[in-house]
Amino acid sequence: MKTITQTDFRFPKQTGKYVGKVRDVYTVDNKYLTMIVTDRISAFDVVLPKGIPYKGQVLNQIASKFLDATADIVPNWKIASPDPVVTVGHRCDPFPVEMIVRGYLTGSSWRAYKAGARSICGVTLPDGMREHQRFDSPIITPTTKAEQGEHDEDISRKDIIAKGLVSEEDYCRLEKYALALFQRGSEMAAAQGLILVDTKYEFGKKDGVVYLIDEIHTPDSSRYFYADTYEKAFAQGNQQRQLSKEFVREWLMDNGFQGKAGQKIPAMTNEVVADISERYIELYEKITGETFVKADFTDDIYTRIETNTENMLARLL
Repeated sequence: MKTITQTDFRFPKQTGKYVGKVRDVYTVDNKYLTMIVTDRISAFDVVLPKGIPYKGQVLNQIASKFLDATADIVPNWKIASPDPVVTVGHRCDPFPVEMIVRGYLTGSSWRAYKAGARSICGVTLPDGMREHQRFDSPIITPTTKAEQGEHDEDISRKDIIAKGLVSEEDYCRLEKYALALFQRGSEMAAAQGLILVDTKYEFGKKDGVVYLIDEIHTPDSSRYFYADTYEKAFAQGNQQRQLSKEFVREWLMDNGFQGKAGQKIPAMTNEVVADISERYIELYEKITGETFVKADFTDDIYTRIETNTENMLARLL
């Protein structure tokens, strides 16, 4: 099972490279970014030892579709996607926070609530809520944007502004954009029989203008439930059918790993890797309503990426 787990390109006028958990980001001419979405997969802020076939293509193509579909709400960094795993766009100065929008009490928010928390990132929650319960209206629970190798930390709106991480004026813009994007994403998900449960957005600034950056509404940044089974499962107290990366976290937790010191990542068998790949492709087809077409994965995959990207950059430089 071939995967793209690392890259080492030298593009014309390249001025920098950043290796994230999943993406390799090349800065070109200090004005543009070439983002290559690899097949690496992370959970609990740890990159797992094996790549997932076609995961990079799935993430890149979903993000590209949603960036195009939300460009009327907020400007975004994308200029073009010249290759199935590549997006080229504007270089922005990122805000040091991630805007997490939650429509349901699920995942880490449920784990915190179950442990007794009634305030998450400054948002007060009532007693008596149940797992997967819908909020009356979506809530925003921001996190700091961690440096590589560190964990994101929950933070409140009040503390973000008090610490000068984001000005109050800009933060109000980020909240407005995040909720509007979540509404659009929810509408698009509903059209495909899905519920957008929660997601994260990242923003940056260029020439004084706020831009949406990075990915949007992908299974790495978002969680989806199947709409047709939600009510029955919730009424019966059963787990929801969902499309997200949460199943990877659950598999790791079931095998004794939560990213804590001293814990060992469980063995990733070929069966586990293939199952994760199939789940990502399922999400692509379900959320887009399109058949996933696997890109050619030949021995010269890196030549393909380099050629397609350089042809795009030649039009910009």
